[in-house]
Formats: sequence, C-alpha cells, structure tokens
Amino acid sequence: MQEGLYSLVRDFDPTLFRDSLIAHASLGKMFDLPVVMTTSAEVGPNGRLPQEITDMYPEAPLIRRGGEVDAWDNAAFVEAVKATNRTQIIIGGIVTEVCTAFLALSLREAGYSVWANAEASGTMSVLSRDMGNLRMINAGVQVVSWFSLVGELMRDWRNVPGGKELWPYLDRFMPAGGMVARAQRNAIANGTILPGVDSLPL
Repeated sequence: MQEGLYSLVRDFDPTLFRDSLIAHASLGKMFDLPVVMTTSAEVGPNGRLPQEITDMYPEAPLIRRGGEVDAWDNAAFVEAVKATNRTQIIIGGIVTEVCTAFLALSLREAGYSVWANAEASGTMSVLSRDMGNLRMINAGVQVVSWFSLVGELMRDWRNVPGGKELWPYLDRFMPAGGMVARAQRNAIANGTILPGVDSLPL
C-alpha cells in the first residue's frame, strides 16, 4: 500500500481505494488484531506507507524490505508474522497480482489460512486484478471484501465489538449503510412514519 505504487492503481476509483485502504488498516484497531506492516524499496519510487496507517500502529513491526518482491522472502517479515502466533492472516497490497498474490501463495504454502482483502489491493487493470484474484482463489486463498471481513470478525451484532462500536466505523467507510442507520435513528427519534411508508412490507 505504498504511496508511490498508489499511482499504478487503475482498477478502483482513487478516492474509494484510499478509503478502502484506511478501512482495511482500521480493522486491526477495531478487533484488536496483531499488525505487521512492510514496504519494498521504500527509499525509491515505491515510497512509504501512508502516514495515516503508520500513525495507527506506532508500536507494530514495520519491515522495510530491501527489494524482495514476495514479503515472505524476507526473514524479518517471516519472524514478525510467526511472532503473532496466528494461523489466519489478513492481507492487502499494491499490486494485486504481485505483492498480494505472491505473499498469499507463500503463506498458503507455509500452512496459513489467508484472507486477501480485494478492496485493499489494487493494480493496473481489471484484467490484472481478475487474474491475480483467480490465482489466489485456486490456491485456497479467501478473496473477500472488507465488509465481509467485518462480518467474519464480528460474527454477531451483539458482540463487543458489535453494533455499538461498528456503526460509527461503517458510517465512515460505508456511507450507504451509515445513512440507512441514520434514517432509522431519525424515524425512531421523531416518532413519525410518513404516509405510504406504513404500508410498505416489512
């Protein structure tokens, strides 16, 4: 998700993609997940990670790879992932068919359950994205949306974190859902059901 590589992404609207990256990164905060960050050739044109993300996790490992394309080829990154003691790994990156797919395939080979966030990975064309996602799916990677990840992690709106914690997050990153919740809140608050609305099927 490096800032220099961001300009390569052509399969998403730039604003939507940026917000998806921040939503993806925020999952760690929301669900208290261990986070490992990495960059490749950061001092070159690939650039650093967005500051919004590094500011979220000042204590998390940030592995600055010298040039390894597959993060799993970097011993420090492997050590940091193993130190989380997790068997399920959520990933995203730029570009989809290289940075995300190479790592996903290596993690699968190492025995991990891998969840690739399709909305937190981007690339140069829809064709490239589809080919990369298909390659991961064929290797047993779960290629999912960030909202799917929210559901997998939460499991029940009554949990903590559940509805109370997640609706402000969803309002920020999924405005359509947030507006539905706001409309319900307003209807309950003013106690008024408009003519015709009362006849709609529930």
